[in-house]
Amino acid sequence: MEEKNIHLALKKHFGFSSFKGLQEDVIKSLLEGRDTFVIMPTGGGKSLCYQLPALLLEGTAIVVSPLIALMKNQVDAIRGISSQDGIAHVLNSSLNKTQVQTVKQDIISGITKLLYVAPESLSKKETIEFFRSVKLSFLAIDEAHCISEWGHDFRPEYRNLRNILGQISQHIPIIALTATATPKVQEDIQKNLQINEAKVFKASFNRPNLYYEVRPKTAQVDTDIIRFVKLNENKSGIIYCLSRKRVEELAHTLQVNGIKALPYHAGLDSKSRVDHQDRFLKDDCDIIVATIAFGMGIDKPDVRFVIHHDIPKSIESYYQETGRAGRDGGEGYCLAFYAYKDIEKLEKFMSGKPLAEQEIGMALLADMVGYAETSISRRKFILHYFGEEFDTETGEGGNMDDNVRHPKKQFEANESLKILIETILTTKEKYKAKEIVKTLMGQKNALLQSHKTEILNVFGKGKDKTTSYWMALIRQSLVAGYILKEIETYGLIRVTSRGKEFLKNGDSFMMTEDHQYDLNNEGAIATPSVQNKSDQKLMQQLIPLRKTTAQKFNVPPYAVFQEYSLEDMCLKYPITLLELVNINGVGEGKAKKYGEPFVKLIDEYVKENEIIRVEDLIVKSTGIKSALKLYLIQSIDRKLSFDDIASSKGMKMDELLHEMETIVFAGTKLNIDYWIEEIFDEDQLEELYDYFMEAETDDIKEAIDAFEGDFEEEDIRLYRLKFISEIAN
Repeated sequence: MEEKNIHLALKKHFGFSSFKGLQEDVIKSLLEGRDTFVIMPTGGGKSLCYQLPALLLEGTAIVVSPLIALMKNQVDAIRGISSQDGIAHVLNSSLNKTQVQTVKQDIISGITKLLYVAPESLSKKETIEFFRSVKLSFLAIDEAHCISEWGHDFRPEYRNLRNILGQISQHIPIIALTATATPKVQEDIQKNLQINEAKVFKASFNRPNLYYEVRPKTAQVDTDIIRFVKLNENKSGIIYCLSRKRVEELAHTLQVNGIKALPYHAGLDSKSRVDHQDRFLKDDCDIIVATIAFGMGIDKPDVRFVIHHDIPKSIESYYQETGRAGRDGGEGYCLAFYAYKDIEKLEKFMSGKPLAEQEIGMALLADMVGYAETSISRRKFILHYFGEEFDTETGEGGNMDDNVRHPKKQFEANESLKILIETILTTKEKYKAKEIVKTLMGQKNALLQSHKTEILNVFGKGKDKTTSYWMALIRQSLVAGYILKEIETYGLIRVTSRGKEFLKNGDSFMMTEDHQYDLNNEGAIATPSVQNKSDQKLMQQLIPLRKTTAQKFNVPPYAVFQEYSLEDMCLKYPITLLELVNINGVGEGKAKKYGEPFVKLIDEYVKENEIIRVEDLIVKSTGIKSALKLYLIQSIDRKLSFDDIASSKGMKMDELLHEMETIVFAGTKLNIDYWIEEIFDEDQLEELYDYFMEAETDDIKEAIDAFEGDFEEEDIRLYRLKFISEIAN
């Protein structure tokens, strides 16, 4: 087909004067009847690559798509550009018999150019029989990464598509399209569909307008999110959570705090889902809090930020979800909250799955940890993952991430890199990152012992460094191209020719200091951004004030306000007792008892230093939390057993203790003597009292060490509750 005709058709049907990126070349390839493979990021205009050829070719194009919502969107869009509704149809389980008949009739009469089908519907015998009898133009497979076990959204039914096409027995070209495909996934798709000769079009995965940032996730992540959203008022945003429960809670918390937010997850009825989606698209609500069920194929160009409350399971998922920001080329802020315990949760979820699936899941997760913890350019890290080289100095959007804007210290790691490469080669390239680090640290496990690794000269060669140091070096060496990860074998590390050359002649490798997230600090306040850290000058004044207040009341300093509460004061500058109550770890009781001199000092400090406070950032708690708090207080007043309280709320003991700590640390008294007396004798109580009275900190780990393991963690947490409740509140 002449070039001129393609452009005329583009103008006629879609109203565009020119094609975007690779669109034109893809369309020409398909019109020539060639198998075509398109790897194009979200927002790159993939749909047009098969929609326009379908309108121009004789017969009906079958489009396989994984989501009903996605199909509906696309059918509506095509019908919108045609005088005949029958031009595009959906064929799936949601249709009744009469509707199915209408669809078939429109195909037979040649009206239907695009038929969207779920893979399950396609495999039905009667559907295959019908397709044999009509003229088909081509098969388009959208979201083709669903074919690959290495894709982030693997669907087993997708692996049968080639077989179905064989049964239809029409020799038609295939176009496979995906927005996320690592080299491994790409190979897997081509192999499975038997399109090894396909013409491959791969667009750049770089989205230069997106800004990437990772912050530590702490106990007050909701406050941090509210703060961010309020600072970006009236902008559209998506917040992703892993569980439906968390979606509901967070959406409710945002609503309570005056933010127009709605939940979206597969557990909602379809009417609510469609309603919430439409309200978001029409700007009736600013924020959608969602599980990954939301967003596939949703094209809202002006989403200004995407927040990940939980880290996703793979970089593909992360890339796809962040790709929903800034599709119009305008501002797109991608903020992820990270704590390693979320990773551990995800690992737990995988434990019941088949071994091969676990291995794949773990390998994908390890790359996600690498992204979160890396201190090199996040853009470079993502693009390397997708097999694309990126130069931070010259590449578009090179300074658009927190690591590049606020670089961490670099140091010479030439010797370390040589030790790493030598270790990989000496152990015959048969270990994953974890085992390589264990070898370097001189730590045995069953796998290392089975290969007699402990007798090698490299065993323990790196024990002068930490585990996290070697993990960071592995990550940075991967991106630098000295080593590579064998995906085929679930992540075995090999040395590249460049790495072997470095071992012989390399004289310099600058390593960037890695992020050290304080993962044990439940209550630490996450800093909103690097330039907005808590005010250390104010901190220097609050610490002595806390000390004198503690002496006045004859309690340890931490019993007045915990360190993280002071940090939060240095961030939010509360100047009234009402504002102080909204500081992390401060309740009304504490504010009343100890707060007056603190707000007075902060007020003077704010005036003196002309500090502009961010107003309206008082975070209200939801009724859910309040109801739970009331229930716990009442249950303890009734002297119910802690086991019974926990099971009645479906909580583990650890979760119950956490909720009680929140109550007590904020200044509410809880009399738990009835329970304490069951656990400790008098001598133990005395011992524990003396310790906490004299201790500089109430850190549990330090207490366990001080008692040399005489008490379990749970016991010490229980006693700490009694101590703070009686002494500080």
